[in-house]
Amino acid sequence: MRRRRGADPRSIEGVYDALAPAVLGYFRSHRMADPEGLTGDVFVAVTQRLASFEGDDAALRRWVFTIAHHRRVDEIRRATRQVPPGPPSPDVVEPEDPFDPDLAAALATLTDDQRQVVVLRHVADLSVEDVAAITGRSPGSVKMLSVRGLEALAARLSPTTVT
Repeated sequence: MRRRRGADPRSIEGVYDALAPAVLGYFRSHRMADPEGLTGDVFVAVTQRLASFEGDDAALRRWVFTIAHHRRVDEIRRATRQVPPGPPSPDVVEPEDPFDPDLAAALATLTDDQRQVVVLRHVADLSVEDVAAITGRSPGSVKMLSVRGLEALAARLSPTTVT
């Protein structure tokens, strides 16, 4: 894990510096309504339980992304129970999303299962076994979804050649 120089790797600051960008990317890639807020929620939970965590860096990464995955599922469930808000006020300016719009559009074309696996494997940099444990799938299923998702992304993002 990458950390701020001088930060204790097991301090909340060290864990946040190392994993927050990937967690934020995870939420953005799933087009969650408030990715920054969800990332904050994840690290509030991490802060509350970090002192009792035992394990190496890989286990810590798995644990944080398991929390993120559960937070995403909770948010989706909550959103399906709520009445959608009306149109935004014309004087409200939405902040620009720094997430690559081409990548976001390409990710949106994947199935939910493909997108989830691709993001956990390649944004969160988790192993096949870790993704399988987090998502409740078999390692073979994770590999298949990852390959199909990456192929779909490559097809969508590859430059077309005109002759």
